Amino acid sequence: MKIVRLGVLFLTLFFLNSCSTDGENLPEVEEKENETPSEPDEDEEDFEEEVSDWGEVSQKFQQITYDTYLSSAGTFGQDNLGNQNFNYWWNAHMLDVLVDGYKRSGNDAYLPRMKALLEGIKTRNGNRYKNDFIDDMEWLGIASLRAYEETGDESYKEVADLLWVEVKKAWSDVHGGGIAWKTDTPNSKNACSNGPAAIFALYLYQIDQDPEDLQWAKDIYHWLKNTLVDPDTGLVWDNINFQDGQAVINRDWIFTYNVGTYIGAANLLHQTTGNSVYLQDAMKSANSVISSGELTTGGILKNEGQGDGGLFKGILVRYLTQLALNPELAVEKQEQYKEFIQFNAETLYSNGRSDQGLFGPNWSDQPSGRVDLSTQLSGVMLMEANALLNGS
Repeated sequence: MKIVRLGVLFLTLFFLNSCSTDGENLPEVEEKENETPSEPDEDEEDFEEEVSDWGEVSQKFQQITYDTYLSSAGTFGQDNLGNQNFNYWWNAHMLDVLVDGYKRSGNDAYLPRMKALLEGIKTRNGNRYKNDFIDDMEWLGIASLRAYEETGDESYKEVADLLWVEVKKAWSDVHGGGIAWKTDTPNSKNACSNGPAAIFALYLYQIDQDPEDLQWAKDIYHWLKNTLVDPDTGLVWDNINFQDGQAVINRDWIFTYNVGTYIGAANLLHQTTGNSVYLQDAMKSANSVISSGELTTGGILKNEGQGDGGLFKGILVRYLTQLALNPELAVEKQEQYKEFIQFNAETLYSNGRSDQGLFGPNWSDQPSGRVDLSTQLSGVMLMEANALLNGS
């Protein structure tokens, strides 16, 4: 099996340290060299070939995902079995994934897909972008800013600015600060609404250079670190809320995406401020992800199910990849994180996809039946991350 050699290398490092269309009439997305990738065809596709270009692999799965999940108004449905239910934050991550494809390939065919999705989210969300879930708005804000940076299209920036106003309203002095999870649960302060909020603020700061945005990022990050991050491991607890009048931290729920956004915020703060403490924070958490049985077994990120949990691993991979690309990281740590991501990508590619090119929640085992969009997106994020790390 072709992953064995890579697996040995990784483990050595590890122990050492609605009108729906089917996309038929849409243009194919091409690679930078203007080579049109093969149309995904389960009868002809040979997935077992040795991977020489992870960019081509990523493109195949981008197209499969688009064709399989495209729903109404430019948005994407819940699963591969025809369930057209709309999920706001899954579609926000779909926009992020389309930006990945455009950034990698430079092909303009991605642009109408991205724009249709942005507009479709508003249409299917009651003709507004505002959402009761604060983290949902944060994810769309982050994806919109990335789309703006790649395209210069002001409509993405306008959406992000609108959403940032709403996110800031969710900060309160309850539990000493932090962003609430939902508009109607002001006492529940969750990691999932604070890590992305800090990243959102930092992306805004990179564009606008408004010192208030940087201060917001620092305040949110330090509240998160002091309240919901295990000081010994850097792993992230899920939330703090009141129970019987007492503030209680839920230390039982430790998810990949919460530590992923904490790593992402710490890494971005380091790159923005030059303060090495933030880089040390990110490394502590990343090291625990790789070594902790909480999140990883045998070098593979754990199965967190489908539904919302299907997206969790992909979010971690996105921000761990950004950390691995930080030029101020020691070379041996860069290589360790890259090998970890590549080992997961090789394993998923070899063992964890269906004949139709769909990814399950267990990256070591082929899925069957229903595959949620969330779960599929995590797999595509991993493929795109590995392409980025391999210069594809």
